[in-house]
Amino acid sequence: MRAVVIHAEKDLRVDEVTVGEPGPRQVRVKIEAGGICGSDLHYYLHGGFGTIRVREPLILGHEIAGRIECVGAEVTRVKVGDRVAVNPSRACGQCRYCQMGQQQHCTDMLFYGSAMRFPHVQGGFREMLVIEERQAVKVADHVTAAEAAFAEPLAVCLHAVKRAGPLLGKRVLVTGSGPIGILTIIAAKAAGAAEIVATDVVDGPLPTALKMGASRAINVMAEPDRLKAEYGAEKGAFDVMFEASGNQHALTGAFDVVRSGGVIVQIGVGGNFTLPMNVVVAKEFDLRGSFRFHEEFDWAVAMIGSKTIDLSPLLTATIPVERAIEAFDLAADKSKAMKVQLAFG
Repeated sequence: MRAVVIHAEKDLRVDEVTVGEPGPRQVRVKIEAGGICGSDLHYYLHGGFGTIRVREPLILGHEIAGRIECVGAEVTRVKVGDRVAVNPSRACGQCRYCQMGQQQHCTDMLFYGSAMRFPHVQGGFREMLVIEERQAVKVADHVTAAEAAFAEPLAVCLHAVKRAGPLLGKRVLVTGSGPIGILTIIAAKAAGAAEIVATDVVDGPLPTALKMGASRAINVMAEPDRLKAEYGAEKGAFDVMFEASGNQHALTGAFDVVRSGGVIVQIGVGGNFTLPMNVVVAKEFDLRGSFRFHEEFDWAVAMIGSKTIDLSPLLTATIPVERAIEAFDLAADKSKAMKVQLAFG
């Protein structure tokens, strides 16, 4: 079967790989759709990110959905033919973090398409994938594979909103209006945010931010002083900030508009930042990281199935797996693409 494999920086191939039979509590999924994530692009463009590097051929992909093709003898939750979103997170269930309900911090985590450990954890951009039964989350009949593949990034954003605490009636700033930023807008709006202002450094994604729930959208590259001029009075207007770009200047540049005692949730990953700690201390910011998800994956599937959100404005293109390089190049062009998905079979 075919799989999308990164061998080194800018060395992406569609290779033939084998697929095994499912164990007693495993299922085999025929993958139908896979979304290209920012981490996939880091592997493609740079061979990794930070200290995490590709050290062996790695099948990419963790935003995946498909149909159950075969089940193990002890499987009871799903059956052949069921349509599922695949949770790419396989926590051990035994370490202290798993026992505390913080599975996203599992010390023996197997997360699909990741070079964090060696041997690498192979990903889901392949025509068939054997997974644990618990990773297969059934989707509603009306949900397409393309929609179901949004469950993983939406789960990331639902977890970030959970990390922020109650948002009902709050004024919220989202910096970075890529897929994660837009999905954070959706999640924050669902949590009751009264006002959501979105920013980016290009105009392209801003109309989508408005369409998906932002009250206002600002190009901070074209108008670098506008945010502070309109939201900087009285030590800042925003109760909560979600930083989704992974850019140091996006984070520190917003310190003037987050109120004293405000919450800042860092979602985007961008390497080492230099922070003005005097400002963090003086304004008593509550700076919180947000990493992956756990129960939020099921929440995301339910939210997508509820028909309360329309994800179609986020999907720029669906490209057959044999044109994977074209798909990755398009996904890397932020002036043209929001979310690009691969189609399998």
